[in-house]
Amino acid sequence: MAVPPFINSTGLIGKIFEKIQQAKVPPRYTLDFQATILGYGSGSAKPFIPFLKRLGFIQSDGTPTELYTRFRNADSSGAAMAEAMRQGFSDIFQKNEFAHALADDKLKNLVVEVTGKEPSDGTVSAIVGSFKACKQLADFDAASIVDKEKVPPLDVSKSLVRHESKSGRLNDIRLAYTINVNLPETTDVNVYNAIFSAIRTNLLTDE
Repeated sequence: MAVPPFINSTGLIGKIFEKIQQAKVPPRYTLDFQATILGYGSGSAKPFIPFLKRLGFIQSDGTPTELYTRFRNADSSGAAMAEAMRQGFSDIFQKNEFAHALADDKLKNLVVEVTGKEPSDGTVSAIVGSFKACKQLADFDAASIVDKEKVPPLDVSKSLVRHESKSGRLNDIRLAYTINVNLPETTDVNVYNAIFSAIRTNLLTDE
């Protein structure tokens, strides 16, 4: 069974992320950077680096990602964290796309289902605690708005057909369009709503 990202000292999550927002973006996020610049070099803080990798904030070599820089921006930090959670805790969100809205007991049951571990297992508590600590920094409503803005451009092909009236007059010629839309693969109904709204606005108009 897959094990979502976690650290046992969940209380450090919010504190280190706060320091990340305050410090400059390093060329590489290393233990030395975390210990010297951020002030968290204890043994309990070391697992935070692989935790960051699982969430997509840094690459395997420690290089900060675009998600890292977006999180440091106060205007986009909440959306960036929500995106990171959907990436890192993907197994949980695949089971319930609104996992962030679940009550604590429901979230724990979901983690048990995903991991296959016993409810009393310490790993389950650590995963739940890590998830909740990240959720405190996330803005899923803002993330939904960003997702809508990222809707890929429509791949629309038009075939032009000319229909002539029985009178044969040029003024009676009618043009018909066949529109083929290649929809992106997604489970978010808001994406489809945005696409069809764009079709109605830009294509299905009488001019």
